[in-house]
Amino acid sequence: MHKHMTFPAHAKALSVLGLPLIGGHLAQMAIGVTDTVMLGWYGVEELAAVTLASTFFFVLFIFGSGYAWAVMPMVASFAAEDDETSIRRATRMGLWLSFGFALLALPAMLFAGPILRLIGQEEAVVAQAATYLTVAGWGILPALFVMVLKSYLAALERTQIVLWITVLAALVNAVVNYALIFGNWGAPEMGIRGAAVASLCTQVVSLVGVVIYVRMRLPEHDLFRRLWAKDVDMLKRVFTLGLPISITSLSEVGLFAASAIMMGWLGTVPLAAHGIAVQLASLTFMVHLGLSNAATVRAGNAYGRHDPRHLARGAAVATALSLLFSVVTVAVFFLYPEWLIGIFILESEPAKVEILQIGVGILFMAGLFQLVDGAQAIGLGVLRGVQDTTLPMVYATFSYWVIGVPCSYLLGFWMGFDGIGVWAGLGIGLGVAAILLNTRFWRTVLPGIKGNAGDVRAV
Repeated sequence: MHKHMTFPAHAKALSVLGLPLIGGHLAQMAIGVTDTVMLGWYGVEELAAVTLASTFFFVLFIFGSGYAWAVMPMVASFAAEDDETSIRRATRMGLWLSFGFALLALPAMLFAGPILRLIGQEEAVVAQAATYLTVAGWGILPALFVMVLKSYLAALERTQIVLWITVLAALVNAVVNYALIFGNWGAPEMGIRGAAVASLCTQVVSLVGVVIYVRMRLPEHDLFRRLWAKDVDMLKRVFTLGLPISITSLSEVGLFAASAIMMGWLGTVPLAAHGIAVQLASLTFMVHLGLSNAATVRAGNAYGRHDPRHLARGAAVATALSLLFSVVTVAVFFLYPEWLIGIFILESEPAKVEILQIGVGILFMAGLFQLVDGAQAIGLGVLRGVQDTTLPMVYATFSYWVIGVPCSYLLGFWMGFDGIGVWAGLGIGLGVAAILLNTRFWRTVLPGIKGNAGDVRAV
């Protein structure tokens, strides 16, 4: 059946798999937006603190989630081979590695104050951010477990439940935030600590939801049986695949952090305009990320079945869908920049005109940036599907840091293009990554698989 799947059939299969994942990523973003909006209503200092604290949490979380991402192509490949024992082993060792990372990351959360002072943040903001992290930091444990189980479910093409659990989490987060930040419905008014409790509740509710679903709907995998039993061989396999993914993700997050620092050097108004552009670009990027995850699962399946033709067609369709969405995004960003930026700014904002002036130019760059950002995300996704992560890590890190950041600095500051220059540099870095990753897949990995159709793992 899979041998002669048409391109429209591939597009349909990718959409059925990808749309719930896109929805899940958007719901996950909604959790962050809810925190930001509600603390923004509560106080400016709290807003600054939660921005700093959640960035700190997010960097550690992204660094630790490589093992969860590694579970996805492995389970997809084992599922194609009907190897239920290996599905359980890989997922369990993903949970083990995530637990180990969370234990290492936890002290950094609980004692974040000195680290935040080291990077030159204001004392009042540091104190509030540290308060937030002493509670919310514990959430790294359930958050990483949820990531592993979501990857396992996505790999089995059960993406609808991934969406619904994330939506449930977003609702819990909004309700608990509203109660505890402001002291509504008879709850104590806890301010930023209330937001931290809400975050922790959200992670725990998500974990309970996923565990119940897995136990009820997938008893054949018996995922939590002898969870403590060590499995050194599979642990090594998940670690070897997952660590490069962690480093790749960390270097990409670092790229955006570096761009925010550079925009901060240009002043408060350019930084505000940059913040808006990043929010809009992140929203649209969730589509590419969902497609990339779906491409990982489909590629993992084809890889498990030793089916290079299916693999090539699936990758081509994922790239085409990403490109198509990028073209739509570019058109919207180019045609309606003032309206899009206006959503984020109050009419009474004194700097509104200035933010709009700078923001329109940055949004123009953010549109072009989508074209290459989507392409590199799909490139990473299909390479992960065939369990190729080490060289892609080298390519991505080289592109972001050796090309992207220096180009941002040169264009933004030396050549005086300011914010537009910083964004152009980001685009150049991601463009190089897109070319290197896609060339690797189409020119090296795929021909290697075709030549080794009997044993794909020879690549």
